[in-house]
Amino acid sequence: MKTALVCGAGGFIGSHLVKRLKAEGYWVRGVDLKYPEFSPTPADDFVIGDLRDPYFVRSVIDRRFDEIYQLAADMGGAGYVFTGEHDADIMHNSALINLNVLDAAYKRNCKRIFYSSSACMYPAYNQMDPENPKTAEHTAYPADPDSEYGWEKLFSERLYLAYHRNYGLEVRIARYHNIFGPEGTWIGGREKAPAALSRKVAVAKLKGLPYIEVWGDGQQTRSFLYIDECLEGTLRLMRSDFTGPVNIGSEEMVTINQLAALLMEIAGVQLEIRHVPGPVGVRGRTSDNALIQEKLGWKPSEPLRRGLERTYAWIEEQVRKAIAAGKL
Repeated sequence: MKTALVCGAGGFIGSHLVKRLKAEGYWVRGVDLKYPEFSPTPADDFVIGDLRDPYFVRSVIDRRFDEIYQLAADMGGAGYVFTGEHDADIMHNSALINLNVLDAAYKRNCKRIFYSSSACMYPAYNQMDPENPKTAEHTAYPADPDSEYGWEKLFSERLYLAYHRNYGLEVRIARYHNIFGPEGTWIGGREKAPAALSRKVAVAKLKGLPYIEVWGDGQQTRSFLYIDECLEGTLRLMRSDFTGPVNIGSEEMVTINQLAALLMEIAGVQLEIRHVPGPVGVRGRTSDNALIQEKLGWKPSEPLRRGLERTYAWIEEQVRKAIAAGKL
């Protein structure tokens, strides 16, 4: 039986990854500061602890794992990453996690380790035009991410590649582009656009409100990848002979206004969009999938709407429960 360690297994992508690995017959150890919020973990072993602590990290990487997935990070949506209020924590916490996990994996002779980087590491100057953002992997330099979150991701990419060159670790690096789906953060400030807009539409629908608020002018563009597609791309990369970095995302680009309109259509409501000040990030971003198609023969297979239908249905149910409990 193959063994896997999932760091960040209490989070959105990590909790789904544990389920996928268990379905494939792996023995899985999960580690995080918390258990998954929305469903029990099927991990064979789940350890609660702080990956910023090198002693704790050495205690969980206590054997040679066949695969290590390093997803743990201090992160969130635009309301967390782009305000500037959390920059020190984001850089300090995530860098420490990566330094500790990578070094412990090397010292335990764990050869194969996956690192989840982010599209936020791409230069802001290539993402000024909402109709034509440039995110091919080779455009990462000269570096100029639009946030400290992106700078930390870029540093950590280089850290993993250095361990690959110097110590022979089989690292795999993916740059995730806006992963979404059920059982993800949907309220509290760290949620990303699909979850935030789903919540706003559901609240308006269930409370009979006539409008939702959208940060900025809503003309900024993004692409969004459903969680199941993300896991497929991740596992294909991990089990390939390609190091990366490589984009894992969708090329189906929409404006935030279009995303909101699509969610209203799914919800069966018509609402006014009121644009309000708020953090918005770069003007345009989508995944460039040429390299992953060339190296892995893979691209996403489902349209955005299908993933949004599943996600909205789940979030509307969460909103319904929260309203009934007097929390919304």
